[in-house]
Amino acid sequence: MQSKNFDSSLTISKIALRRFVLGRQGLWPGRRYAGKSGIAEAIRQAEGIQFDPVRVIARSHEIALWGRVADFRPADLDALMFEDRAFFDQGGTLFINPMDELPIYLHVMQGIREGARWGTFASANGPLIEEVTEALRARGPLGNRDFTGRTRVEHYRSSKDSGVALHYLWLTGDLMTHSRRGNERLYDFRENVAPAAYNHVATRSEAERAFARKTLADWGICTARTWMRGYFDSLRQRVDVQAGNQILAALVESGEASSVRVEGHKEPHYLLSADLPHLVEIHAGRVPLAWKPLDTTTEDEVVFLSPLENVSARGRAKVLFDFEYIWEIYKPAHTRRWGYYTLPILYGDDLVARIDSKLDRKTMTLIVNGFWLEVDAPVEVPAFGDALGRGLTHFAQFHETRKLDLAAIQPAALRKHVEKIVAHQPLL
Repeated sequence: MQSKNFDSSLTISKIALRRFVLGRQGLWPGRRYAGKSGIAEAIRQAEGIQFDPVRVIARSHEIALWGRVADFRPADLDALMFEDRAFFDQGGTLFINPMDELPIYLHVMQGIREGARWGTFASANGPLIEEVTEALRARGPLGNRDFTGRTRVEHYRSSKDSGVALHYLWLTGDLMTHSRRGNERLYDFRENVAPAAYNHVATRSEAERAFARKTLADWGICTARTWMRGYFDSLRQRVDVQAGNQILAALVESGEASSVRVEGHKEPHYLLSADLPHLVEIHAGRVPLAWKPLDTTTEDEVVFLSPLENVSARGRAKVLFDFEYIWEIYKPAHTRRWGYYTLPILYGDDLVARIDSKLDRKTMTLIVNGFWLEVDAPVEVPAFGDALGRGLTHFAQFHETRKLDLAAIQPAALRKHVEKIVAHQPLL
């Protein structure tokens, strides 16, 4: 679609595009958040952070926040979620979202309850759901581990019938995550978790408008086609092109969204009008004042992007950076091209390499299993070696490691350069 407000006079470069998207996500030109309040700002700026419980080095959401928050501590995130109740986790694709957005997600959860898949489950398992609910009333908060002697089932969410019932009640919003016992979610009733001000279901129009804005903010800037897929995915609805065009056009007509051109693309790209001044600054070769980093930039110190990072997961790395990235953790070992827990490496405004690493917790050694440079990586530029060394040191400090095993980094000249940088910085 093309609105009458389409401004063909502003054509931004692909570099400006990716700088804007990185900056809109809080990743460029460097970390600009700090402390517990900074974590809250970073999650809001990113429009949510995807959660994953797998811990090879750190969990994906922890790595994502480490890349945004100068002094990130997982304990501060837990406090925000489980003590302050400022954020909650939600969805099959599990995201951490601001608690004040709960009403619009409850609208989506209501649709899940009424949908064929989980509606059929509820109809067939009424006594099971009631039994689990009664146990929570009597003994909650509870995790699936607390339900003993259960019927074994074959289900992708749980091998126990109680686990499937808990998941259903959580998906539909009857239950929320009260806290976590390690990786295990402890459930409680929504009224016992959510502040009363947010414990209500948004209307359809409220939810549609909120997700229309959130989708634009999440992508930063995108085509109508891309926006439409994200918007309808958020609402868990089939794509309706005509309805989508009308909603996006209404955002532009109201002044809430704007459109610009991107070099090499025929279609207009859309962004929130509130973000347009930042894009104009970047287009002019400047860094927006609000994006000034607290300390180092991504040119001073590389950042390792999490496996589920908003700017690179779900095919976005190819669009923004021409960088092929698939998280291979769930692929059979013999089919992996890179490695089990490979992370893209952000240097400046580009993805220049990838690294597969693990944490040996017995010796507290961060081990680099594999390291792969992109063809155009500035491998012979000393500043890149400096930035890689600083990034690895910072990453090791975050994991409280005692040693770094860098033997897998090639070429040898780069490894030796990095080892010199690391040697001059304390790990603990």
